[in-house]
Amino acid sequence: MKLGRRRLAALSFPALALPAVVLPGLVGACGASPDPVLYTVAVRPGPALPSGPRVVQLRDIGLASYLDRKEIVRSSEDYKLGVMANNWWGEPLGSLLGRVLVVELSQRLPNSKVYSESGAITADPNAVVGVNIQRLDIDKAGALVLLAQAAVEFNRPKRSAARNFAISKTPPTPDVAGQVAAISDAVAELADGIAILLQP
Repeated sequence: MKLGRRRLAALSFPALALPAVVLPGLVGACGASPDPVLYTVAVRPGPALPSGPRVVQLRDIGLASYLDRKEIVRSSEDYKLGVMANNWWGEPLGSLLGRVLVVELSQRLPNSKVYSESGAITADPNAVVGVNIQRLDIDKAGALVLLAQAAVEFNRPKRSAARNFAISKTPPTPDVAGQVAAISDAVAELADGIAILLQP
């Protein structure tokens, strides 16, 4: 019995006889990873203050470069960056913190209109707030540390105010969810301090 060249090659090298569509499927299965868990910072209420500028603009948040990533940074201790590969922020961290601060400042300053610099609304502000986030991760003791700077430029009359913040919060649980809960608490305390800076 005579065999054609193609049949002979298939008998000699069985792997060559597999359909081409099988191989990409196998490669994809080997490199597959579970879907990331997405997190957001919760808005926390705070004390309402009786006065404040009529219109407040919050500039885009200045974020330390090591925090400017989709993955949540667990720690920056011991000269190493601990990044949670499968735990991500649900939106860019700078815009997330800015959105939360606008809501929290609006609640704390009920007589003020608070807008973000990058939002769709533009208005002539009576005060402009700038915030730099320098650290936002867990220290060696397991506490969440928020280091930030805030500065306010007032118009009519012109003056300025500034403050450094060093806020520490104990996470309710040692996992990433506990870290994000502590971040929510720390950002709320930052909003309390900025609202005080905005007082006449």
